[in-house]
Amino acid sequence: GGQDKLRPLWRSYTRCTDGIVFVLDSVDEERMEEARMELLRVARENSGVPVLVLANKQDLPGAKEPREIERVLGLHELGAGHLWHVQPACAIIGEGLDDGLEALYDMIVKRKRLAKQAKKKR
Repeated sequence: GGQDKLRPLWRSYTRCTDGIVFVLDSVDEERMEEARMELLRVARENSGVPVLVLANKQDLPGAKEPREIERVLGLHELGAGHLWHVQPACAIIGEGLDDGLEALYDMIVKRKRLAKQAKKKR
């Protein structure tokens, strides 16, 4: 649901969530800035929640590489305490989806472990 009219609903879906999956058309350069703004907004509204960026359409010519996507989306702006991963993917054939979800799971487990350790220190 990336359409403008559906975005206000995102808040109700992301409240109290353990992880965010952000699907990106890695070929559509015209919407990269819009994607960057929306991703940073959602990530900041859900402070510390791990983010998986599925860089879709990697099978097409002109698809951006994960490092370029990290740069274009400004993922480093999220700060050191925010876990994120860019996974190249091709949704049509399912390539990269399992690896991406596994990375998200690992980030969620890591975040919960760190929160538990921080709680013990108090």
